[in-house]
Amino acid sequence: MVKSYNSRFFYLSLYSLMLLFSSCQEGGEAVDLFGQWHMTGSDSEYISFSGSVTVFRTTRQVGAQVFGNFQHTGDSLFIQCYSIEGEPSDTAIVEQSFGFKPFTDIRLKVATLSSDRLVLSKDGQTWEFNKY
Repeated sequence: MVKSYNSRFFYLSLYSLMLLFSSCQEGGEAVDLFGQWHMTGSDSEYISFSGSVTVFRTTRQVGAQVFGNFQHTGDSLFIQCYSIEGEPSDTAIVEQSFGFKPFTDIRLKVATLSSDRLVLSKDGQTWEFNKY
């Protein structure tokens, strides 16, 4: 019980700090990406961008989210994910639910980016997101 409480407190604190720092960056890297995006064709996969922080979230599991840093340069998007406790489920969220690989060095092409639509691609695979 204590570990569960400490773990929740740690994640809540980490999330709060990331939001605080990213809000101080006035959009930072996010500029056009800023906000929350829902994967088209999925009922449960979401990604958000703020400052230079990205969060992958799936509603298939309670509290299932993975944090990372990103850089958007031209038509390229570079994402570095982090697994704080080294859980295999963190890697599974990003690599299996979203299909972005490898977990620690994701490189995608930004095929389309508008105020309400984001299309990413890599090696002939395409992912489409709508802003919500």
